[in-house]
Amino acid sequence: FEERTPPAFDKIIHRCDEMKRVISRAQRVAQYDVPVMILGETGTGKELFAEAIHHASPRAKGPFIPVNCGAIPRELVEAELFGFVKGAFTGADAPRGGLIEQSHQGTLFVDELGELPLDVQVKLLRSLQTGEVRPVGGKDVKKIDFRVISATHRDLEKAISEQRFREDLYHRLA
Repeated sequence: FEERTPPAFDKIIHRCDEMKRVISRAQRVAQYDVPVMILGETGTGKELFAEAIHHASPRAKGPFIPVNCGAIPRELVEAELFGFVKGAFTGADAPRGGLIEQSHQGTLFVDELGELPLDVQVKLLRSLQTGEVRPVGGKDVKKIDFRVISATHRDLEKAISEQRFREDLYHRLA
């Protein structure tokens, strides 16, 4: 009798029992519309797990939008996540929806969460609490229905004690 990996998780190649347990746990959490935080070293397949959780979830028909916070210049993170209105800053010639808006009815995968600047952490927390986004330079908010899966290799509890990461955002996402 050979165990089969569920289709959503078939990209995760494994043989050990511990990985089978992790996949089983991920399958269970996929069924609930709750935030998920994936911890692990760089290169361990955190994005593969996030995508598998999305595809095994009730949101599977919606978009899976990955964003690597460590790869976006610090001054552009807010505009990338929340979008912007025309004229919000130099070069904003037309309004553009952010990655959160693009993840409407799907999943936003926030990779390298520990790299988010504190001011953007505040705004992300607010969006998670209200389900709304306010584009940079905008006055109006947009209602967005999205799930967040986040990942980091950083020790966020240490970052919290050093005041580099918000404890309330950590508890909202973990």
